[in-house]
Amino acid sequence: MKVAVGQRLASTVCDTEVIVLKTTGAEVALRCGGAAMTDAGGDAAHAGPGVTPDGDGTLVGKRYVDPGQSVELLCTKPGAGALSIGDEPLVIKAANALPSSD
Repeated sequence: MKVAVGQRLASTVCDTEVIVLKTTGAEVALRCGGAAMTDAGGDAAHAGPGVTPDGDGTLVGKRYVDPGQSVELLCTKPGAGALSIGDEPLVIKAANALPSSD
């Protein structure tokens, strides 16, 4: 699926919803809980059979990135499924260190 910055996506198997913050514009196979994600307003959102929790699921307010940091997602609604691009899991983006105030 081709995603664009600002696009809202939802899992088809759990409650997870995300907003795309960064993308290369190329086709990506975004998944949550092993199933493809869909537009958040569509009929397929959250309509799947459910997911067995894998890993820690998704956490609201956290940013998820692929290892190359070419795709960045912001979780707006948590769920039991883990985010991935294909079979490659997305990880929580580390916070940037603030400069010293000395």
